[in-house]
Amino acid sequence: MLEIRPTCEHCNRPLPPASTEAMICSFECTFCRVCAETLLGNVCPNCGGGFSPRPIRPARNLKGDNYLGQYPARTDVKHRPVDLAQHTIFVATLKDTPPARR
Repeated sequence: MLEIRPTCEHCNRPLPPASTEAMICSFECTFCRVCAETLLGNVCPNCGGGFSPRPIRPARNLKGDNYLGQYPARTDVKHRPVDLAQHTIFVATLKDTPPARR
């Protein structure tokens, strides 16, 4: 089950559970859309994977207790600003490889 992390790891922008601006990699590294697409070039600085929009967990119980009340979002922040100069070098090694082939 997704942790639903509360902020962008780079800029620390709040990303509440219903945010459509949250992007995640397959390891759930979480970034806002601006950082993921513009600053990071769709390359996760932690694993090298691509990003996808984070799904939104229902806020209320629609079926089977599968909602935020039963499975709350994570509250501890992982603020790990990316060294953009180093990331640019890392992205250059992957620029010709689409996320599905990394």
